[in-house]
Amino acid sequence: MTETTTRAPENPEPQRSWLREHSELGICALLALLGVLVLSDAAAISTDFTQRGPVGPKTVPFLVGGLLLLVSVLLARDVLRGGHGESETGEDVDLSAPSDWRTVLLLSASFLANAVLIGIVGFPLSGMILFWGCAYALGSRHTVRDPLLAAVLSVLTYFVFNNLLGVPLPGGPLMGVL
Repeated sequence: MTETTTRAPENPEPQRSWLREHSELGICALLALLGVLVLSDAAAISTDFTQRGPVGPKTVPFLVGGLLLLVSVLLARDVLRGGHGESETGEDVDLSAPSDWRTVLLLSASFLANAVLIGIVGFPLSGMILFWGCAYALGSRHTVRDPLLAAVLSVLTYFVFNNLLGVPLPGGPLMGVL
């Protein structure tokens, strides 16, 4: 009688948990949640107006919400059947490099400053801070050129939206001078 023993392989691959292998299900849940949110907001849209034509104000939100739910279900089905997204294979991407949190935080601070300041100082100044902050966060260190370009971009954006497109943006105290 021969006794057989099984040996573990010398270099076993790390066992991945089921959840880690199906991590795309998180995106499915996010899409489904977003779809439910859009549908619930669409249902709350008031129809106290005279509608002209067959398409009302609820049509597009209901369509978008329904499509978000459909995509989440189809993606979940694909993931549960073994499908998964491809890894990044770009030659200019170093997947072993850590995340650059400094850049993320500087960009976030620029956007937050814009959101806080736009009502106080107007779009031209808050937009300048946004553009300049983003340029700095992404590595530009030109102390004269960057603020000048940010100012030109900000004022140009203000005039395009405010005067050409008819989308009113807060001008702030600077627009009384210009």
